[in-house]
Amino acid sequence: MASGTLRNFHHKRTFNELLSKGRLIEEEVGKRLTDNPSDIENFCVNLGRKSGDRITVILPSGLVVGDSDENPARMDNHGDRPEVKEALQGRVGESIRYSYTLKTNLLYVALPVEQGGRTACILRMSMPLNSVDGALKKIYLQFALGGGIMAILAVLVSYVISRRLSRPLMDLKEGAERFAAGDLKFRLPVSDLDEIASLVEAMSQMATQLDETLQSLIQQRNFLDAILSSMVEGVITVNEDQNIISINRAAMELFGIAPPKQTRSIQETIRNTQIQQFVQKTLSSAESTEDEISISGANDILLHLHGTALHDNEGKKIGAVIVLNNITKLRRLESVRRDFVANVSHELRTPITSIKGFIETLENGAINNPEDAARFLGILSKQSDRLNSIVEDLLSLSRIEQETEKNEIVTEKGPIRGTLENAIEASQIKAAEKQIKIELDCDTDIAAPINATLLEQAVINLLDNAIKYSEPAKIVKIESKERENHVVISVIDQGSGIEKEHLPRLFERFYRVDKARSRKLGGTGLGLAIVKHIAIAHKGSVSVESDPGKGSAFHIHIPKT
Repeated sequence: MASGTLRNFHHKRTFNELLSKGRLIEEEVGKRLTDNPSDIENFCVNLGRKSGDRITVILPSGLVVGDSDENPARMDNHGDRPEVKEALQGRVGESIRYSYTLKTNLLYVALPVEQGGRTACILRMSMPLNSVDGALKKIYLQFALGGGIMAILAVLVSYVISRRLSRPLMDLKEGAERFAAGDLKFRLPVSDLDEIASLVEAMSQMATQLDETLQSLIQQRNFLDAILSSMVEGVITVNEDQNIISINRAAMELFGIAPPKQTRSIQETIRNTQIQQFVQKTLSSAESTEDEISISGANDILLHLHGTALHDNEGKKIGAVIVLNNITKLRRLESVRRDFVANVSHELRTPITSIKGFIETLENGAINNPEDAARFLGILSKQSDRLNSIVEDLLSLSRIEQETEKNEIVTEKGPIRGTLENAIEASQIKAAEKQIKIELDCDTDIAAPINATLLEQAVINLLDNAIKYSEPAKIVKIESKERENHVVISVIDQGSGIEKEHLPRLFERFYRVDKARSRKLGGTGLGLAIVKHIAIAHKGSVSVESDPGKGSAFHIHIPKT
């Protein structure tokens, strides 16, 4: 590197020298080219002999009209020379190359000679580099001798010192490598050199402190990860650039995303503008923020968002933490509770109002008319029975729910057919009144863990509905089929069917498709809700299929185990 710098220095000095000489004669060259072009050759020869430099005058066409060392008539066109091309563009051209004319390396410097705002010719100065190379060789030799002597001395001194320091330093190197690899339990051997011994002690203390700090950080991180992983709420932390720092499992499941393998922004990870806007609002706010948003999808989700700014030890804001709480079930339960209160109030008010009205009528004198009194008392009895049915169904539904929650409902594996036959027998009187035939399709070997009493009640409720909503002289079918891991009990009618928009809510308490017709037929609005909760008590579920005008099929799914 030093030799290259030295060579460049000599070349630069030679270049400046040639450039200075060229500047001194360029005006004279331009004048002679204008006044006496034929004298250019003699001028170049005489001046080159005195200065020891080669001087060449070249026209813009590349034709050589004067040269101090060669006859221009025998010289090639110089328009393609690099330094000439550079000069023709109005700049000082420079080039180092081998001259076949003079059989040596030359440094060429070309200057444009301007006349009347145009380049009249190119003045090229050149000098052999033999002298420069010779001077450099002498300097290199001196450097080599001096460097050799210094190297020998350095080797001798290094050998003496290394004999004393090499072993402790190798121990330090090994210790540093093991520390870097994470083996902070390793301890360095004690050295007999005071300086090395102090360094060994400092490194050992550093390793101990690092190990304690690292273990504390790992413990804190694992503790924090365990807390975040076990939380049912989604937690997302972002920095000020809205890049995600951490995201727990609940949040990933909420948005259906995989753990990010690298730092990604909230916009890339969660494609929801409401979430993105809330994060931006939290980062720009000095106070905690709250909001509720709805996420549309296969299942609509309602989220409660709570955002808080993150600060470092100095109180500087470094990001934000967003807690996402899925309140979909809570809102749904609140809605169901409100609907239940409204529906049960309405269902109870109807018979109570009727009973109160007819009692007032009797009190106002109708009791003195035997025919009216008998008719009104019959209505009062009917409404009392209806009120009693509603209360009994409510109590039954409440009992089933409580026993299911407490796991008090006992099931025993047994055949299904006997329970279905008992339900058919209990429903035969109502079916006979409408000349409806009940058909049973169930193999005797189909069995499942059941509570026979509750299952019979569920099938009776389904048969009761099928009979009520079927036209006279129709057929109601009960089927029981085995699937891979469960048994399906189906009650199929040929009634009027149910519109598809009503199907998702059929098993809700007091939900009626046709309220007036349902009350006229004597239904309490709780039969299907009881069926649903009996299925849940068996660890199963319910479903329904229906086409308007073609009938309905209600299914109870009971696991085999």
